Amino acid sequence: MNEYSFSGDGRRADVLLSEKTGLTRSRVAALMEQGCCLMDGKACLKAGTKVPEGKTVVLRVPEPKEAAPQAEDLPLEILYEDDDLAVVIKPRGMVVHPAAGHGEGTLVNALLHHLKDLGGIGGELRPGIVHRLDKDTSGLLMVAKNDETQLALSRMLQERRIEKHYRALTEGIPKEKEGRIELPIARSKKDRKKMAPDPEGREAVTEWRVLAEGKACALLDVHILTGRTHQIRVHMRSIHHPVCGDPIYGYEKGVRVPCLMLHAYSLSFDHPRTGKKMTFQAPLPEDFLKGLRAGSINPDTIL
Repeated sequence: MNEYSFSGDGRRADVLLSEKTGLTRSRVAALMEQGCCLMDGKACLKAGTKVPEGKTVVLRVPEPKEAAPQAEDLPLEILYEDDDLAVVIKPRGMVVHPAAGHGEGTLVNALLHHLKDLGGIGGELRPGIVHRLDKDTSGLLMVAKNDETQLALSRMLQERRIEKHYRALTEGIPKEKEGRIELPIARSKKDRKKMAPDPEGREAVTEWRVLAEGKACALLDVHILTGRTHQIRVHMRSIHHPVCGDPIYGYEKGVRVPCLMLHAYSLSFDHPRTGKKMTFQAPLPEDFLKGLRAGSINPDTIL
């Protein structure tokens, strides 16, 4: 068990301890509820408790315990790994998190097997998924290996300091060569399995640029400034150019492709510990290349 001791400065206990330890506020709050926090030797259970100057607050952090998901030796391409984080390529068809109906065969199961020296996230020896991809979207994902890195990367995402670009084959050819979509998104009121444009939803911003044109489709570079569920798929449908092969938001009689034509292609960010600029690219998978050819786009001209 690790024990941290700090002097108060008048702020809330969860704010103070999060800043000092590098743990998330939610993690600190959970530890406080478990009786792991003392103020002047007495249990401090409420996250909002203020710690006056002159008072000493102690946080006891138990050693990480084994995570519930089991490690599985699943094929996984790891582009980069150090003590703090990893960058991997998620294959199409793989669910990111274990859930009902997907207890095995997920990205988390694979990461538990492949990653070395996990420092623990939220008190468990598990990888920290900073951002997600849909099951049928392939491409790049960042993974935190400890609480400090997960908090730092999450903050960078919120502050739009991580640049993410996708490749998307869309139905029809846009009249303009590039555009920007600013359209809030929320859970659909008609179908809870879908997302939909909603003026009362969360801010969502997508920039796109045409890279190549086919017979009845276009290959786009898509830059997302926010990370809402199904953001690209909902936004492209909103301008009448849904992603080809999309079973939820696409056209029933669109371009015949082998899969959802959406791929997380590039990722760029400053390493949270070293500050070094990190840039990664994930080559287009074979099923995506087949889809391009089906849309009369020669992959050799855009690779």
